[in-house]
Amino acid sequence: MQADFDLILTQQQRTWNRSTIQIAWVLAIIIGSWYYVGLFDTERLSEGVPSLFSLIGEMMPPDFTQVSTWVKPLIDTLAMSIAGTAIAVLFSIPLGILAARNTSPHPVIYHMARSLLNGLRSIPELIMGIIFVAAVGFGALPGVLALGLHSIGMVAKFFSEAIEHADQAPVEAARAAGCSPLQVIFHGIFPQVLPQMADTAIYRWEYNFRASTVMGMVGAGGIGFELMGSLRIMQYQEVSAILIVILAMVTLVDAFSSFLRRKFK
Repeated sequence: MQADFDLILTQQQRTWNRSTIQIAWVLAIIIGSWYYVGLFDTERLSEGVPSLFSLIGEMMPPDFTQVSTWVKPLIDTLAMSIAGTAIAVLFSIPLGILAARNTSPHPVIYHMARSLLNGLRSIPELIMGIIFVAAVGFGALPGVLALGLHSIGMVAKFFSEAIEHADQAPVEAARAAGCSPLQVIFHGIFPQVLPQMADTAIYRWEYNFRASTVMGMVGAGGIGFELMGSLRIMQYQEVSAILIVILAMVTLVDAFSSFLRRKFK
C-alpha cells in the first residue's frame, strides 16, 4: 500500500514538474516577445504617451456637421458585411461537408478541402481587399468579395468541426433506414448542427461588420473610406465623430446579433 502511495506521489510530482517547465517556457516566450517588440522601451513609451494625449485633445469636440453624408457609407458598410457573410455561409456548407472526416466522400477530397480552407484563412481580408480593388475597381464589390472569400476559410472550418462532433446515433439510424449518404447528412447530421452553424454565421457577421470598416481604408467603400479621407486631411474632430458613429453601429449590430442568437436557441 505504501509503495503504491509513493508511486502515485512520484507520478504527481513528475506531472507538476512537467507542467511547471511548460508554463516557464510559455512565460519566457511571452516575455521575449514583449522585449522584442519594444514593450519594455520606457523612453519611447514615455515620449509617445504625451503625443497620444495631444492627438486626443485635437479630436475634441467631435465634429458632426457632415453626419448626413455618412448615412450612405454606413449603409454600404452594413450591406457589405451582410453580403460577404451570406456568400461565406452558402459556400461553407458544401465545403464544411467535404472537410469533415465523417461526411467527406474520400480522404483525398478531405485533405484538399482542408488545404483550401487553410489557404483562404492564411490571407488577411485586407490583403484580399487590395487585390480585389486592383481587379474590379473601387467600391463595395471588392470589399464583399474579400470578406466573403476570407470568411469561407473560417466559417467552413467551424461547420466541418461541428459536423465531425455530431452524435453518431441518428446517423446510424438513418443509414439503417436505407438513407443515401446525402439523406444521412440532411436528416441525421444537419438537425444536430444547425444551431451551431447559425451561431457561427451570426458571429461571423459581427466580425465582418467591423472588418468592413477597415476595408474602406483600401478603397473598398463604406464608412472606412470616409474615415481614411478625414485622416488624410488631418480633420481629427471629424475623425472622432466618425469613430463614435462606428461605435454606435457596432453596438447596434452586437445587440441585434444577440437577439438572433436567442431566437436560434
